[in-house]
Amino acid sequence: MESDRISCLPDHIIDQILSHLPIKEVGRTSVLSHIWRNKWSTLPDLMFDRQCVPAATSEDPSVSKIKFLRIIDDVLLLHSGPINKVQISAGYDLIDMNSVADINRWILHLTKRSFKKLVLDFWLDEPYKIPCCLFSCQSLHRLELYWCSLKPPTTFEGFRNLKSLHLEQVTMTQDAFEKLISGSPLLEKLKVAYLDGFTQINIHAPNIKCVQIIGKFEGISFDNTPQLAKYLFADVVPVKLPTPCINLTTLQISINFNNLKEISAVLCLLNSSPNLQRFGIYARLEEHADHLSPVSYCWEDIFSEPVMPLKLQRVKIEDISGTKCELDFIRFILLYSPVLEKMTVKPVLNVTSKLMTELIRFRRVSGQVEVIYHVKDSS
Repeated sequence: MESDRISCLPDHIIDQILSHLPIKEVGRTSVLSHIWRNKWSTLPDLMFDRQCVPAATSEDPSVSKIKFLRIIDDVLLLHSGPINKVQISAGYDLIDMNSVADINRWILHLTKRSFKKLVLDFWLDEPYKIPCCLFSCQSLHRLELYWCSLKPPTTFEGFRNLKSLHLEQVTMTQDAFEKLISGSPLLEKLKVAYLDGFTQINIHAPNIKCVQIIGKFEGISFDNTPQLAKYLFADVVPVKLPTPCINLTTLQISINFNNLKEISAVLCLLNSSPNLQRFGIYARLEEHADHLSPVSYCWEDIFSEPVMPLKLQRVKIEDISGTKCELDFIRFILLYSPVLEKMTVKPVLNVTSKLMTELIRFRRVSGQVEVIYHVKDSS
């Protein structure tokens, strides 16, 4: 019998097709023919999520939970090929505190295999404590953890092959964080959000290229980061950068325009980023802000003297309400960005046309800049 076209495809193409199907559906392909019988057991990317056990209105929630745990057990036990990625993303209805022993067992099993990517995205009653065995897995290239507690063993010196790290609502000590970063010499991409356990972030990473930091910290410092090319902040930005970011071309921040400390930090970043081309800024209002700025101030006075021309090409400003501080910032950018090509302004709802009128009046040093006033849809 002539083979079908899909069965004749190269293995890596078939793997790519199967990777877009839920694990449960992948398992069903084993009945197609003898060629497909064991395809599922060699799938390199394993995604365990809600699609593994579609919700049934008449089914007892505990039954779905048992099915979900059993599917992961069976797949990991019978998997016979190399594993590239394992992702476990589930809500409380599928994984709870009673599942911790099972999760520990899965991770122990995986550490005996050479796999590259791990994503743990589930939310228990308390942060999941990462087992010590994971810290011995030196094959990891990417690690993504949510709502976890990290306490590396004293012998841990980092992940020597790790290139991407994402930690969100993770609890750990500052020493553990610094050892994790400095002990991962190939680390290129770092994202941390709402970390708990320390307030000062120190990053020592010679190959880091992209850093995204979300949360409130007392200070953020960089040491030996010559490759840094993308630098993102939210909530509070550092007041002063230790060294200029020569490779920084993209920057996104959130700022309270009534906070002089944050304004000074933004200007410090602009002054320390001579090759910055794309700049996104999100206005944030706080009812009780410290270090309130005076009613009127001059951006040029806060900036270094004399003001050096910026190399900004594209600027996006969102959620402004048309205050004088916000308008002064826009005027400053337009006045000192000779190569600016496009500025997009997206105000909050119910902002009067006065803001647009003010924008039209501002002098623009760039003869080619296009200013787009984007009104949000109230619906």
